[in-house]
Amino acid sequence: MQRFVPLLFVLAMFGLFFVMMTTEGRNQKEIKSVLIGKPVPAFSIEGLEEGAPTLTDADLKTGEPVFVNFFASWCVPCRAEHESLMTLARTHGAKVIGIAYKDTPAKALGFLDELGNPFVKTGADSNGRVAIDWGVTGVPETFLVSGNGTIVYRHWGPIVGDGLEAKVLPALEALQ
Repeated sequence: MQRFVPLLFVLAMFGLFFVMMTTEGRNQKEIKSVLIGKPVPAFSIEGLEEGAPTLTDADLKTGEPVFVNFFASWCVPCRAEHESLMTLARTHGAKVIGIAYKDTPAKALGFLDELGNPFVKTGADSNGRVAIDWGVTGVPETFLVSGNGTIVYRHWGPIVGDGLEAKVLPALEALQ
């Protein structure tokens, strides 16, 4: 009987890993946002383009829903999700604001010139302070803000695959 203990242990571990990997809606790496249902943090950062107006929390309280996307030119997942942001803005008419996280304006603008610019306004979070206040754990992250400035949804990681149709658009539709 003792010789079967290692085999039983391996089978139990396999079963545990299988259950953890196949359970829908469960992402052990994702840290839940404590800002859901709360007002956007107060902030004021320089516009990404030279001479562009400052981006502030007031830009998110316009009476209509707005997405806030934290991105960076050096971020490979940001490149992967970019087409989804373009679709969100162009096809679905969503207002999307971009915040370049710990990036130089020149590199972030080069990224947008290369892939297209889905953003109605952009800001430069050069030192990462705004991202910290928003609870960003890594780029990309996208937040949906209601017209009165309340964070109602957070998409952790890149919006790829069916993420746009399955998660992001339903969150937007729930606001309208």
